[in-house]
Amino acid sequence: MFQNSLSKSQFIRGLQCPKSLWLYKFRSKLRTLPDQAKLALFAAGTEVGQLAQKLFSGGKELQFGGTSFAQKLDLTAQYIKSGVNNIYEATLKYDDILVMVDILHKVKDGWEIYEVKSSTSEKEVSVDDIALQYHVLRGWGLNIVKASLIHINNQYVREQKLDIKQLFKVVDLTEVVQEKQEFIQNKLKALRKVLWERNMPLLDIGPQCFKPYECDFKDYCWQHIPGYSIFNLRGMKLEEKFELYKQGILDFRRVPFNYALTDKQSQQIKAELNDEKMIDQKKIKAFLDKLYYPLYFLDFETFQTPIPPFKGIRPFQQIPFQYSLHYLNSSFDVLSHKEFLAEPGTDPRLKLVKQLVKDIPANTCILAYNSSFEKKVIEDLADIYPDYADKLRDISNRVFDLMIPFQQNYVYTKEMKGSYSIKKVLPALVPELSYQGLEINNGGIASITYRELVKEKDQGKRAKVKDNLLQYCKLDTLAMVEIWRKLQSFI
Repeated sequence: MFQNSLSKSQFIRGLQCPKSLWLYKFRSKLRTLPDQAKLALFAAGTEVGQLAQKLFSGGKELQFGGTSFAQKLDLTAQYIKSGVNNIYEATLKYDDILVMVDILHKVKDGWEIYEVKSSTSEKEVSVDDIALQYHVLRGWGLNIVKASLIHINNQYVREQKLDIKQLFKVVDLTEVVQEKQEFIQNKLKALRKVLWERNMPLLDIGPQCFKPYECDFKDYCWQHIPGYSIFNLRGMKLEEKFELYKQGILDFRRVPFNYALTDKQSQQIKAELNDEKMIDQKKIKAFLDKLYYPLYFLDFETFQTPIPPFKGIRPFQQIPFQYSLHYLNSSFDVLSHKEFLAEPGTDPRLKLVKQLVKDIPANTCILAYNSSFEKKVIEDLADIYPDYADKLRDISNRVFDLMIPFQQNYVYTKEMKGSYSIKKVLPALVPELSYQGLEINNGGIASITYRELVKEKDQGKRAKVKDNLLQYCKLDTLAMVEIWRKLQSFI
């Protein structure tokens, strides 16, 4: 394709930021390549798109890859002329704009466009996407009588069999798409002008770097921003941070003394500039006094998918497949550990529930970091397994949140960099304990690794990956133990 031609994704990129489009066209090597999490997200989107095709069965699909765009254009034209009613990934070009339509559906008086998204709501970027398709298909010569968005219905709860008519929600956007046609044409002219200029647009960083997606040229465009700056100020809206940036304020030292900051933001700045530590012994003691023995430290690992894989699951519901438990029966007890990891490719929930209620006795005190997550997982399990509901809800009622002392600023040091994430708190308070060196070092990678493990046939490799998962989750609860001990040392 010529440098001044546009694909649908390039147009959407240009709407977000013309500079990003220019860089993509002329300096593509400066892009940050997608990481494992983004690749998994793309794969999930592809799976959703393929499933949605079943709403309009019996069609012809133009596979992404394998054939050239020229061949796809020819095939699409052939399918249209031969009377194929449903074309998946229909590829058409008009006015030097290439689009691939997720589902092109023939009706009595014309054609309908269906764009499939794995999101759970209608977004402006999706409307722009469909509006461009409408512009191209009309220009190509098709009579488009309807333009719709298909997205995930997050209220759907799967029964034994997946019901795709309930899973998907179809939103008719024909009227708003038609109203957007002048906007589309004006934007196309503006973006082509950017590309004809051959010089990179002098566009500074701004909120567009993140909305609607984080730009893959951000690392390049943000080279002048220090690793720790006003953009790391805790609890400040992105727009406020850019207002400071526009005033030439990046370093904490340059924030005006009379600038309206929250107490936590002021504490963050003071800690950084003066190496001040916040240790509120009274509040720490009040928090610790609520805890009692036997004391258990709990962490779940979960995965989520847009397509519910099991009965009783909603789209994007967190499904626990692993947990770690460290525990102390008394202040004199030696630290002990229990763990659970489900077999990949199976519904992990019932086995996990049975083991969990055995591993956590009654009348124990339970600590989790960001306990709302663990409590929600447990409550969801109680809803689906009534035979264990009482025991599970009893466990949930005994969970305390180890994050509170850091979220509420009972403890703050500059090493936390404005965050109360356990990944920041641990190295700040217990630097000798680290996630560095682990094959799996965050929950996102753990989730992806677990789901991908079902494809691994080599038993030795499977065993190694399982061990990596266990080591990561075990470190999460050990980190909680050491953070709790550190809190005790403060009083």
